Amino acid sequence: MKDIVPPPPIVHNQFETVRELFTRHVMPTYGRFDIALSHGAGSYVWDVSGRRYLDLGGGIAVCALGHANQEITQALISQSQKLVHVSNLYYSEPQGRLAQQITRHLSGGKVFFCNSGAEANEGLYKLARKYGHEEGRFEIITAHNSFHGRTLAGISATGQEKIKKGFEPLVAGFQHVPFNDIEALENAISPATVAVLIEGIQGEGGITPATAGYLLALRHLCDHKKLLLMMDGVQCGHFRTGRFQSFQRILEDDPLASGFQPDAISMAKSLGGGFPMGAFWVRGPHADLLGPGSHATTFGGTPLGCAVALKVLEVIERDRLDQNARVLGEWIKSELESLARHHPGVVRSARGMGLMLGLELCDKEQAPGFDRNEKSPALQFVNKLHEKGVLTIPSGNQIVRLLPPLNLSRHQAEEGIEIIAQTAQEFDV
Repeated sequence: MKDIVPPPPIVHNQFETVRELFTRHVMPTYGRFDIALSHGAGSYVWDVSGRRYLDLGGGIAVCALGHANQEITQALISQSQKLVHVSNLYYSEPQGRLAQQITRHLSGGKVFFCNSGAEANEGLYKLARKYGHEEGRFEIITAHNSFHGRTLAGISATGQEKIKKGFEPLVAGFQHVPFNDIEALENAISPATVAVLIEGIQGEGGITPATAGYLLALRHLCDHKKLLLMMDGVQCGHFRTGRFQSFQRILEDDPLASGFQPDAISMAKSLGGGFPMGAFWVRGPHADLLGPGSHATTFGGTPLGCAVALKVLEVIERDRLDQNARVLGEWIKSELESLARHHPGVVRSARGMGLMLGLELCDKEQAPGFDRNEKSPALQFVNKLHEKGVLTIPSGNQIVRLLPPLNLSRHQAEEGIEIIAQTAQEFDV
């Protein structure tokens, strides 16, 4: 894949000016790193002082084609010259074509378009409640360490207590059980249970994949109990694992998995390649449950957003970026596993698949190289990578996530691995 020649860097350091703008005018809802980014090209971004970073975080699995992708730019320009927005009271061809392309990868069904992963999951909660309404069923079972968004229902569905604090009382109707534990889930089913919602790979929870056996047992259990099996594919979907959805990759070698389908899937992040866009898909038997007046959005599925998402899909399929995610991801994972063998006092393991990978670090109480008086090992490691010009994403206290563009090149991956290895060496004291 050809590298993009970056524009000239900005010479003047404007970091303090940018930070002051945020301090005065932006709500402090994020713990931000001391980096102010200016522009990007491909897998690289530059800060306001002109320093370059290799972006292995991809906007948290959003920038599927990297930064300032010319084909995305052209799709934006071309569609904006025709039609940017129309109400969903009318038809527009780009929305219909994008739905067609998504359903092609999922054997039918129908799609609702929205603006984010949290909105897509809200659609799943409503779908489940509609499905069980006549029988008085409304409860959804989710997993410990899951993450389903920051809306009030999203944090109620999320299986992480730290995210819920300060927002009680929570939305009723959610139970949490251990991930990959079918017995615990079965024991949690009550007469009020209507659905199960899980991630194929838990992202915010530490890059933990579902097992093939767990997915197959879930499908069997949901069929037996007349529950909807819903999957949150916001972070792990859109070819990040080497298949369109992560469950397809997890199950691809299992002879018992033929015909496996969830009942519904939420999507966002890479779907728009940086343009804010979400969607949820529902399989045939339930695709018309949400009829006119039951669900809506002003901005979901605009001609502009759908044109961009169609271009992202086109490029991924044309350039076989699913295969790049698979092959390059396996190489990166093997290199991370090698770090665990060579630096066992710093790196515990590597996990994930495709270009959704996690480097698990040792606990700072047991690893002398981490400062016990400082932040978590993940933040210490990520900050050290920043100093060396690499962006990654922390997850919890001990996981460093790699969620790079799907068109990351081999030599860029080698550059990143070399710096990650140097960083592990520096903590290995």
